[in-house]
Amino acid sequence: MVDYHASNSQASSGGPAVYMDPREQENDWDRDLLLDPAWEKQQRKTFTAWCNSHLRKAGTQIENIEEDFRDGLKLMLLLEVISGERLPKPERGKMRVHKINNVNKALDYIASKGVKLVSIGAEEIVDGNAKMTLGMIWTIILRFAIQDISVEETSAKEGLLLWCQRKTAPYKNVNVQNFHISWKDGLAFNALIHRHRPELIDYDKLRKDDPLTNLNNAFEVAEKYLDIPKMMDAEDIVNTARPDEKAIMTYVSSFYHAFSGAQKAETAANRICKVLAVNQENEHLMEDYEKLASDLLDWIRRTIPWLENRAPEKTMAEMQQKLEDFRGYRRVHKPPKVQEKCQLEINFNTLQTKLRLSNRPAFMPSEGRMVSDINGSWHNLEGAEKGYEEWMLNEIRRLERLDHLAEKFRQKATIHESWTDGKEAMLTQKDYETASLSEVKALLRKHEAFESDLAAHQDRVEQIAAIAQELNELDYYDSPRVNARCQKICEQWDALGSLTQSRRESLERTEKQLESIDELYLEYAKRAAPFNNWMEGAMEDLQDMFIVHNIEEIQGLITAHEQFKSTLPEANKEREAIQAIQAEVQKIAQYNGIKLSGGNPYTTITPKTIDNKWDKVEQLVPQRDQALQEELAKQQSNDHLRRKFATQANIVGPWIQTKMEEIGRISIEMNGTLEDQLVNLREYEQSIIEYKPNIDQLEGDHQLIQEALIFDNKYTAYTMEHLRVGWEQLLTTIARTINEIENQILTRDAKGISQEQLHEYRTSFNHFDKDHSGGLMAEEFKACLISLGYDVENNKTKRTGQMDMDNYRALLVATGNSLGDAEFARIMGIVDPNNSGVVTFQAFIDFMSRETTDTDTADQVIASFKILAADKNFIMAEELRRELPPDQAEYCIARMAPYSGPDAKPGALDYMSFSTALYGESDL
Repeated sequence: MVDYHASNSQASSGGPAVYMDPREQENDWDRDLLLDPAWEKQQRKTFTAWCNSHLRKAGTQIENIEEDFRDGLKLMLLLEVISGERLPKPERGKMRVHKINNVNKALDYIASKGVKLVSIGAEEIVDGNAKMTLGMIWTIILRFAIQDISVEETSAKEGLLLWCQRKTAPYKNVNVQNFHISWKDGLAFNALIHRHRPELIDYDKLRKDDPLTNLNNAFEVAEKYLDIPKMMDAEDIVNTARPDEKAIMTYVSSFYHAFSGAQKAETAANRICKVLAVNQENEHLMEDYEKLASDLLDWIRRTIPWLENRAPEKTMAEMQQKLEDFRGYRRVHKPPKVQEKCQLEINFNTLQTKLRLSNRPAFMPSEGRMVSDINGSWHNLEGAEKGYEEWMLNEIRRLERLDHLAEKFRQKATIHESWTDGKEAMLTQKDYETASLSEVKALLRKHEAFESDLAAHQDRVEQIAAIAQELNELDYYDSPRVNARCQKICEQWDALGSLTQSRRESLERTEKQLESIDELYLEYAKRAAPFNNWMEGAMEDLQDMFIVHNIEEIQGLITAHEQFKSTLPEANKEREAIQAIQAEVQKIAQYNGIKLSGGNPYTTITPKTIDNKWDKVEQLVPQRDQALQEELAKQQSNDHLRRKFATQANIVGPWIQTKMEEIGRISIEMNGTLEDQLVNLREYEQSIIEYKPNIDQLEGDHQLIQEALIFDNKYTAYTMEHLRVGWEQLLTTIARTINEIENQILTRDAKGISQEQLHEYRTSFNHFDKDHSGGLMAEEFKACLISLGYDVENNKTKRTGQMDMDNYRALLVATGNSLGDAEFARIMGIVDPNNSGVVTFQAFIDFMSRETTDTDTADQVIASFKILAADKNFIMAEELRRELPPDQAEYCIARMAPYSGPDAKPGALDYMSFSTALYGESDL
């Protein structure tokens, strides 16, 4: 309780006199303002006049506000007049204690009305403290004249200010923003009077630069015709920089109460404003949906041709750039569109719910912009995406294979061209014609060695041709040059074959004439040629490029290489044996004193050549070892990337599946209030969003795998595409579930459905939803209606007792399955307008709420317009502009058809057809 008998020390020492109503922020009494003599003068006059306007009803009045309330008698009388209640009997004694007791009774009554007074005691009032007395009177004014003012959803000072703003909005030079300087020129007072009593004031003759005339005119008219006493002097308002706010509020509140009889029309206008605001908001939502849908479809139409472009690139670098562009599309461009698509579905569902709640027809988007159309386009986009990525990866594999084959072709062609260099000249020379017998025999043996070498090179030529053929089949961009080179090699090879055969025939004819030949040279040549060919093949194999995709393949190459190295000791023995033949030739020649001229007549392969090639082989072996080990390390790294991705994917994939299943159960098994369910779902959604870093980590691992050109992963069945689709579906599903709960809250609040009713609806719905699909088939829906007491035969809801599905089927058998077929068909047309055969829970509660609650109707809107039109069957444009806000008045004027009834006037508007069109019963 507040101590009304606090000591006078605080007041007497100049402390602030504070009184507070906890429901009003403007009730603080500002001590600095009280010290302003001009404001104190205005308050004295205004408060005195306000008190007398009530006291005169009891046949009395006051002259001096701080003196006449000192004994408490007139103060108690004032409270009885303004409240209509009886206060305790006052004490008639003249002593100070009697006066204090009377004032305390008045203060106790004020406190009983919920007003908190601080530092205002009976002693200050009895002592005639002007500041405390003014503060007390302002408290009474706030409580009994201002606090109960209510306009729309605002009250007290804000409500009074909103009332003034709405009433003066159509008037020029009037802009009410406060209760002080907005009233200095007097136009606002005149506008209030003219709005309600236009015959009392000629507003167009008032001038903004003549405030004294304006104020005196308003005060005089109010006192004379509206029984509102003059509470202020015009000079005090004009000559004060900032008129006293409390004095203005007190005086303006008298206008509000004087014109309270006009509230019926204002209430009607409010109803129309509410209906029009709903219609305008819905039109805005429809426009937003159309634009968002159009933008998304345009983006999809622009993107799909890019994804369907299969123009191949010539080089690996160009294809890698295409792949990088595709990754940028996945990371940067697509995610915002996924969010836009989800938001579009949410906006569509919210709009349809609002239209149902306001009894408006369902929204039908433009052709091609339905949610199903967008989903279809989105499905085409994702199909194009998948095909585009698979095509790029296949192209990269093809180009990689082509590069490998082209390099292999060049190597083999270069080796072959190097070997054939000079062979035609050798085969066409006539050296055997002037040669000795031994020389001819040597030439023959040499030719035999050449033929052996030629046969050994046959495989290489065939390999070159096969590689060229494969390059053509794989559409290698430089195939013309490859074909020309291959053709040249083949033609040269055919020529060498012909020349070889021709030279053999010549040598064989000569051989009959030649008898001597050095068997050692021949043996050397025969053994050196294949060994030399083996070394060339070994060098070619050791320098051959290789491409592998996993550890098993590289380990296979390493095993083959180790097997090759195991043959080197045996090969070295062969080399030493060949070199021993040449040494034996030198030994025999030296022993027999034979002077050798030139080299071995049977071969051009010298011991030095063999040694050089052998050294080259020994150099290439460790290089091959190093290349194979590096590739092994690379494949091990790739295998690590596979395992890393698979480990995370094998966690994320089941997690997403689990969450999808949990959402399915939550949507069926949710308990508690809708707000609790919404909070729980949003917390659940947040927990899912917080899992996003795991998806981002997988995206990073997947990028590393693609950069490493890894195309398979035996450690997991999940691909990044599957996980992306699952993640997007998870986010969309939880967002849709939240949107369903929000729509149920909208339905509940708009229709006034209790939480218990919603729980009953949900329980019955889930009971008959046997397969937990979230929808009821026709028979299940019919059983659910009957279980809730809905009489399908008579189109009424009555409590006939609930029944389960088995009892319902028994009832169908007993009645011949004829429970209101026509009525039920009508109901199905409402809850399932698309004839899908399934009734959703949202459609179910919409129907039940429509059957059990009341909403605004076209008849109510017509009745409201009739009030504004003064019971006429039409309404004039100036009446709409006077009673409605400017934007909504113009909205009605633009859409109302001219009235054509028998009592029509020029400019008359037909509000009845307009009201009917608002609810879809005719075209607007």
